[in-house]
Amino acid sequence: MLEIGIDIGGTFTDVVCLVEGESLFTVKTPSTPDVVGGVIAGVDRVLKLAGYDHGAVSVHVHGTTVATNAILEGAGAVTGLLTTAGHEDALEIGRQKRSRMYDLFLDPETPGFLAPRWRRIGIAERIGGSGEVVAPLDEAQLADAVDDLVERQGVESIAICYLNSYLNPDHERRSREIIAARHPGLAVSISAEVNPVFREYERTCATVFDAYVRPIVERYLRQLGAELGEADGGLRLMQSRGAITSASLAAKQPVTMVLSGPAAGVVGAQFAAGAAGRDNLITMDTGGTSTDVSLVRDGAVELTKDGKLKGYPLRLPMVDINAIGSGGGSIAWLDEGGGLHVGPQSAGAVPGPACYGRGGTEPTATDASVVLGYINPDFFVGGGFRLDAEAARRAVADLAARLGFDPAEAALGTHRILNAQMAEAIKLVTVKRGYDPRRFSLVAFGGAGAIHAAAVARQLDIAEVVVPRNPGTLSAFGLIVADMEYDTVAAFHREAGSADIDAMEAAYRRLEEEGRKRLTDEGLPGIPIETLRAADMRYVGQSYELEVPVAGSATAEAIAEAVAAFHRRHEEVFGHADTTRPVEFVNLRAVARQQLPKPNVADVDLGGSGEAGPVAHRLCHFEGGAVETPIYRETGIGTEEAIPGPCIVEAPDTTVVVHPGQTLSRDTFGNLIVRAG
Repeated sequence: MLEIGIDIGGTFTDVVCLVEGESLFTVKTPSTPDVVGGVIAGVDRVLKLAGYDHGAVSVHVHGTTVATNAILEGAGAVTGLLTTAGHEDALEIGRQKRSRMYDLFLDPETPGFLAPRWRRIGIAERIGGSGEVVAPLDEAQLADAVDDLVERQGVESIAICYLNSYLNPDHERRSREIIAARHPGLAVSISAEVNPVFREYERTCATVFDAYVRPIVERYLRQLGAELGEADGGLRLMQSRGAITSASLAAKQPVTMVLSGPAAGVVGAQFAAGAAGRDNLITMDTGGTSTDVSLVRDGAVELTKDGKLKGYPLRLPMVDINAIGSGGGSIAWLDEGGGLHVGPQSAGAVPGPACYGRGGTEPTATDASVVLGYINPDFFVGGGFRLDAEAARRAVADLAARLGFDPAEAALGTHRILNAQMAEAIKLVTVKRGYDPRRFSLVAFGGAGAIHAAAVARQLDIAEVVVPRNPGTLSAFGLIVADMEYDTVAAFHREAGSADIDAMEAAYRRLEEEGRKRLTDEGLPGIPIETLRAADMRYVGQSYELEVPVAGSATAEAIAEAVAAFHRRHEEVFGHADTTRPVEFVNLRAVARQQLPKPNVADVDLGGSGEAGPVAHRLCHFEGGAVETPIYRETGIGTEEAIPGPCIVEAPDTTVVVHPGQTLSRDTFGNLIVRAG
């Protein structure tokens, strides 16, 4: 079996090829503006490296930023919104969260480019609070409204979000049928399928985002499928929740892919570190444009249902990631007062850092790493991409002159600021939530993660940094070790003490049947499907819920255990619980899962062994000054002893920087371990 994982970053496209669960091949190719070109180039290169042709590929698994970029850049489809008459402005009103109480000119919570007021139309219809039809759907008005949106306003996609449709989706489904008959091929998203739970604003927002990216994602998947060819096997996509699905299912709900790439990195880190017996992790994925930080607790990836993308609410299950604009391509710049800043602006892949030799002239974190001696210009990306060291020095020297520093001091200052930003991002997912970062291992990956991780760990008193095997392509590796999943949700608003057990069990079985059918139709034959149950619960009168697991069939004992689990979870999240207060169910959730075969990472071929001991020495700058530093090749690091810092380890896809007072070792799974002295 030959599996290929493809992860597209802002600077590089990473491709991995796993052959029969044993031999792993990796490549990094520059990302291209048309995206697909970089993907095809990477696939061609990795297959050539592995010695296979396209016909040997069993499956491609892809993590894509297409949906994310469409939202961040405001480059999605021209979108219209159909709502229940009188509720046209829910998208703009939002939750009335005002950062400045008396400012009359605050921008709305939801971006206006999604569906501006003139493309939001109220339709005469009404579903009641119990799912009953209060007013029938005015089909004639609906037809006229859609014709106006398409023919006069050029709408390419339509979102439909009627009041209480999560209880009764008939009006939304009928509306979609009418639209399909009048305008075949027009993209349509309905809230009853995208986010079928209560709270109208969040449901509307998720549905409009889905409609906004739907045509973009559909075109991209068609183009990618055509380029890869049918002979290249199936195509699967990573979802924001950290599981994969078929391309056809992903196209039906494209908004689930907005954190596709970052989620794969967390899954890869969980797998690599978990295989070595580490269950509590802080994952730090640093690429060319950003750093993504997340938690793995007790071996489980932390998920959230109240995510945000660039500050916009996106209520869908997703890996809980804190992303900041700090990466290897982050530009160092001075404000009007002469203060030094790094990011969030990035040089990206084109023109890229000055050292890339593609016309970039502004100093970046990567240029600073070259000046500090951390990065070998002749061994970047394993020697496949030669850096222009003189261009890096010129860019940093210009910054240093404006600061009144020498170039090494300016480069160190750039790293200090970037490392501090990364440390603050880690505090937001640990200290702010009541977790002590010192009780976690820091897993560093991405092309630039291992350059900065040891310094970040020192700031936070984290004792151990884990750099997994092939860290620069770990997100692509995470794609081929993820499981197939399909999650379903249904509203179930009942007080726990008086919940109808039969109705609850019937609702769970409907959800499980839907999930099983989806995986049976789109998943892999011969692999068992398991289902996991959960519920969103809260104290009666609370505004927001917590998700807790529900074990087994719905019984009085299972409900009592769910209530007890809710109290424990409330204590954990908020620091208090009230066991005398009544608890209620809000939503029921079920996940259908196929656990795919995993490679034995202890047996994955490293591709040969390198020269033991240092291969060179060069002058590197640390906080204590310049030090003649030993340089090692990754494949030359054994498991016999700890190497004292400072030292540098050069790998084909990253560089590991070990500071004075730290030690470096390697475990039997191939992970490089940096520990505090």
